[in-house]
Amino acid sequence: MHRVEQIMGLPVSLRIEGGGSGGEAAGAADRVFVWLREVDARFSPFLPDSEVSRLDRGEVADDGLSPELVEVLGLCERYRVESGGAFQVRLPGRGLDPCAMVKGWAVQRGAELLRASGVTAFCLNAGGDVVVAGRPWRIGIRHPERADRVCAVVEIADGAVATSGRYERGDHILDGRTGLAATGLLSLTVTAPTLTEADAVATAGFAMGAEGVEWAAGRAGCEVFAVDAGRGVRRSEGFPLTT
Repeated sequence: MHRVEQIMGLPVSLRIEGGGSGGEAAGAADRVFVWLREVDARFSPFLPDSEVSRLDRGEVADDGLSPELVEVLGLCERYRVESGGAFQVRLPGRGLDPCAMVKGWAVQRGAELLRASGVTAFCLNAGGDVVVAGRPWRIGIRHPERADRVCAVVEIADGAVATSGRYERGDHILDGRTGLAATGLLSLTVTAPTLTEADAVATAGFAMGAEGVEWAAGRAGCEVFAVDAGRGVRRSEGFPLTT
């Protein structure tokens, strides 16, 4: 089964290849996409009635937050501290924007819904950030300067891969330590056991610039592939490249 929907401003695709009947797979897919639409409605800073927007305006007290938003904000604070302030969702002069954490966290939760529904082999892809299970999957890493090419291919069976870069949205990732656009890298790809971690580490490492490659590679369970501003390629020894 293969299904694609536009959610959170990007295409989300789900391919299911194992576990349950066709009807069970369709039901599991329904639950995933309902969950992702719910996350978008609740946590988008671009929707005035979302929980995030209401919190930012002071209309919701900290003790009145949903458990899910408490979890997301806790993860944001963790990565802010661990990146030395480079990962930041509350920049001066800007509203609260946890999008850099929400996508990976929400899609990982979607993967857990699939597993709980008995789905054993799947690929869930949210705008190029991917979580897979059940068999080896080959995932292309987009060339940071050529939209029609990949610069590498990874193969993973159970886990996640996420890429942060400048090629889709320009210099949109800011270094929270300076408030300026992060320009030291063209792209940074991270593999990790979960998409929550892969996406957050890729974003934080990219915000840190060239030093973020070593920082990301030093995290337990993470492997990295980076293209720096000088077009040099740097990767950790265990990064799962394939041909």
